[in-house]
Amino acid sequence: MDPIHTIALTMGSAWASGINLYATVFMLGYLGMSGDIALPPELQMLSHPLVLGAAAVMYCIEFFADKVPGVDTGWDTLHTFVRIPAGALLAAGAVGDVSAPAEFAAMLVGGSLAATSHAAKAGSRVVINASPEPFTNWAASITEDVTVIAGLWAALHYPWLFLAALLVFILLMIWLLPKLWRAIVKVFSFIGRLFGGGRSGEGGSGGGAGPAS
Repeated sequence: MDPIHTIALTMGSAWASGINLYATVFMLGYLGMSGDIALPPELQMLSHPLVLGAAAVMYCIEFFADKVPGVDTGWDTLHTFVRIPAGALLAAGAVGDVSAPAEFAAMLVGGSLAATSHAAKAGSRVVINASPEPFTNWAASITEDVTVIAGLWAALHYPWLFLAALLVFILLMIWLLPKLWRAIVKVFSFIGRLFGGGRSGEGGSGGGAGPAS
């Protein structure tokens, strides 16, 4: 595998893991098993039927959990501790047989990229869940799955195109994540006022009654 394909596979697997780890593992494993791509030795275990089966089962579970408002946010929160380390490991494995410093550098970059895409996914879901209807969640989930599959396909077959799109994604996240964070704070502030407003109102009326008596 030439350097540009290696870089695209490294960045693509990390980026996709932050959005949907199980779809990423299954797709890489399936393409490796079918002979469509030659996986680096460190990633060839993804083609093992046991790994493919586990990824398929977990993808099916995530497919339904990811479409239920509230459940999707809880799922994303738990997977903060799964997607980011897995993205770092996939990136380290994708660089192939290199020196330990190069592998560690790939792990750092891959983990950061997985964290970025995971933050974008999880943060947008918190904002989307402010709306009670479930259709936006379904549309977002399906769009994410299609994006992961299309992005990985482009990384493996059109690496220059993928890397250009990834650069646009990174620049977009630099602009979007602060705005997304402010929107998340507003959502949780609204929830806090919703559940705490009644108690604060009761406290204020009680304080006013003291001097009158």
